[in-house]
Amino acid sequence: MILIRCMNNGRHKALFLDRDGVINLERRYVHCRETFQFQDGIFELCRAAQNLGYLLVVVTNQAGIARGHYTEQDFLQLTEWMIDRFAEQQIQIARVYYCPYHPVHGIGGYKRDSADRKPKPGMLLRAQRDLDLNLSSSVLIGDQVSDMQAARAAGIGTKIALRPEVGEMKVLEHDCYIAPSLHDICNRYFSVIF
Repeated sequence: MILIRCMNNGRHKALFLDRDGVINLERRYVHCRETFQFQDGIFELCRAAQNLGYLLVVVTNQAGIARGHYTEQDFLQLTEWMIDRFAEQQIQIARVYYCPYHPVHGIGGYKRDSADRKPKPGMLLRAQRDLDLNLSSSVLIGDQVSDMQAARAAGIGTKIALRPEVGEMKVLEHDCYIAPSLHDICNRYFSVIF
């Protein structure tokens, strides 16, 4: 993958969060409230990052839309519900970016390549422009190699892999922190020491 050199003079820093496997437990093609379960520690982590001045940005591939498992409207309704749950915890999600396309398994108009589909950095670069972000001061938490590849290509300063598959660890460990839990990430990166 080609590293995209981008302007990193934005005013804000962001905590980028993958959704499935980071915000909620990974249960293939989650698209309704009944199967959406927040990860232990996600609210504490986001609140701590927000208190340190990070904008909270969700970046998620949604191949389930492309494959026809659920509709874009299903995803948007669930996203609105998710944002409301964060708001109840006094946490503001600044923006949610999603990619509903898949180049191989997509159906109809959803079968196409997209610059937004991780491992490509399109969603991160759009967020940079939209929110005036400094990506080198930003953090991304994901659970897949594709998350880390997108972060690397965009020039994200801190890349954190949450409980990756054992076989993926060797690929990741040279420039990513491999975290056992969201609590560990919060303590290591977002704790305020007085």
